[in-house]
Amino acid sequence: MAKARAIPRLRAEEPYASAAAKVVSVRARELADHSQGVLDVSDIERLHDMRVASRRLRAALEIFEPCFPRKSYRRALRHVKELADALGERRDRDVTIQELEGFAETLPASDRAGVADLVSEIGAEQAQANAALAPHLDTERLGALGERLSELVVEAQHTAAGR
Repeated sequence: MAKARAIPRLRAEEPYASAAAKVVSVRARELADHSQGVLDVSDIERLHDMRVASRRLRAALEIFEPCFPRKSYRRALRHVKELADALGERRDRDVTIQELEGFAETLPASDRAGVADLVSEIGAEQAQANAALAPHLDTERLGALGERLSELVVEAQHTAAGR
């Protein structure tokens, strides 16, 4: 799992809105950086890393909600939640398949066919979840989310500067 990035120049004594801008900026960058290769089911850790990044971003947005304009905040949070939900749907299948394959290795050869059939069924669900996730990873859609998050960061910076 990808380790959370440190927030540069974050100080306990700075205004709450300034901290919000710094944290959300870093967490948004993490999300974008983890978006490459997520649809490749042969490396499920990429998806896991992006899912964790989405959860960190969501938590930061929720913690710093008072620092953002309500309408912009709600739109950005809704998009992050939708992305996280789609990532979670795929992740559930990834983990199930991985666990079943490991379990099958412990079984006698005669019992593995049944598990293989189940893995195949869940693999079809994984493909459906991947297809549902793909639009969320579209360059244009991720770019729009990045812009919304950047706007929130700018708003928080302006709020902090006004103090």
